[in-house]
Amino acid sequence: MNIPFLDIWRRRHESERSPLVPVFDRDPEGAAELLAECELLRARAQEAGVRLDDTPRSLAALDQLPPRWRDDPEELPWVGNDAGLYLGTVLVRTVPSAGWRLRPDGQPVVRLGSGREIDVVAAGLDWAATGAPELSQIYAESAEF
Repeated sequence: MNIPFLDIWRRRHESERSPLVPVFDRDPEGAAELLAECELLRARAQEAGVRLDDTPRSLAALDQLPPRWRDDPEELPWVGNDAGLYLGTVLVRTVPSAGWRLRPDGQPVVRLGSGREIDVVAAGLDWAATGAPELSQIYAESAEF
């Protein structure tokens, strides 16, 4: 069925799609590797002597870092974004049936086997800004499902 206004709507919204969408479509494992990079967070953790090895134990170590990024309003959202993506990476790599999914707006979330979705980026931003909830707590609550 050809509905002209839908073609116009699709073209307009195609330009609004996240650049991750084609990567997820072509190579979901490659996209997961990109999401796992978290360069700024890994650099800050390394400076503090914390090794991020994609385990729940490393989330607890991150929770103990002094939040120096809060002193820099430009760095805080980047650390928060990385913290969320790192939390998602640990969930996907250690919780059976957890996987990355992109919302229609391009936001990466983790979908658990139960169907529950965790907005890990929002959780990471909250953690970076306030320290609560702790990343290890979010992991523990999510891993139960």
